[in-house]
Amino acid sequence: MDKRDYYDILGLQRGVAEGEIKRAYRKLAVQFHPDKNPGDQTAEEKFKEATEAYEILKDPQKRAAYDQYGHAAFSQGGGGGGFGGFDISDALRAFMRDFGGGGGGFGDIFDEMLGGGGGGRSRRGGPRKGHDLRITLPLTIEDIAAGVSKKLKIQRLVRCERCDGSGAEPGYTPEKCPTCHGAGEVRRVSRSFFGQFVSVSACPTCNGDGQIVIHKCSECRGEGVVSGVTTISVKIPAGVSAGNYIPVSGAGHIGSHGGPAGDAIVMIEEKPHDIFTRQGDDLICEIPISFSQAALGDQIAVPTLNGDHQLKIPPGAQSGKVFRLKNKGIPHLRGLGKGDQLVRLVVWTPTKLSAEEKVLFKKLSTMSGTQPPKADKSFFDKLRETLGV
Repeated sequence: MDKRDYYDILGLQRGVAEGEIKRAYRKLAVQFHPDKNPGDQTAEEKFKEATEAYEILKDPQKRAAYDQYGHAAFSQGGGGGGFGGFDISDALRAFMRDFGGGGGGFGDIFDEMLGGGGGGRSRRGGPRKGHDLRITLPLTIEDIAAGVSKKLKIQRLVRCERCDGSGAEPGYTPEKCPTCHGAGEVRRVSRSFFGQFVSVSACPTCNGDGQIVIHKCSECRGEGVVSGVTTISVKIPAGVSAGNYIPVSGAGHIGSHGGPAGDAIVMIEEKPHDIFTRQGDDLICEIPISFSQAALGDQIAVPTLNGDHQLKIPPGAQSGKVFRLKNKGIPHLRGLGKGDQLVRLVVWTPTKLSAEEKVLFKKLSTMSGTQPPKADKSFFDKLRETLGV
């Protein structure tokens, strides 16, 4: 399927300013973010589509290549150096990269989405929220099918116990920033022919905290945080897939100088399985059978996630025949029912035969009923007959 025009995806006209691109993407990210639309595959696809468009158009070089060559600039071998699209984890990383810091980024967006607090800064002129932490969690197919709870030991920034996160040596307290007077931001006024302009930015002296530490804690050197190890519990619902993620609120890095913690983003990864291959919510496995089982039929034990299943093989079964075991696959995520298990027969050919077995196979080879049907005439043979050559 052809990709949509990146400008159309963001609802923009060609030639717009860079700031308009960021604002348009921000609006779509709020609308279609997976946290706001849990289980909605259509919203997830739109979130990924918008992120891909944003990643191209915000970069001046990529945007110029796209304006000249379109999507061909980023196809394999194209002039733009290649751009392979986004899966959901790529899209989330891109989103958090540009909107995940303090001062009106990631947190402000989620205020709009969820109607809560949790901003990138706990309050104007206050300690900043800590960064989110990304964790990869490998799961077996059995874990995914059953749904599990996992305890994860993670290394993150934690509150310094010596100063209780203030950053100041015990007996001292942080002081109000002399530059911004506790506001955490500075305003600059400039005048031009068009009038007066006011720009607001984080205070360079206190980095937006609104306070400074004169007597720094000897343990954390004034940051209020130290490296530590924490154990968190994560509940994995049945039916998740690689690329799904589970946010754990407050399990990320602690913010400096008493700021709240970010979140832990647990990304799901699937481990390869010795027997099963997953396709959506269906499971596929191959079962070897002998010549005699294929010719005479048999009843065999087929492994499933819930123990062996007795499968009846009809006489004359061919290699490659597929049987469908209903509801033996992966549970549907946030839905009722399960996928199926597909069992593909593979007729096994012995590699070593005893003298007695060789005699029996030679005897079988002389019987017409054991020979495969003759192949039909090839296209070229039929063509020669038609042309009389």
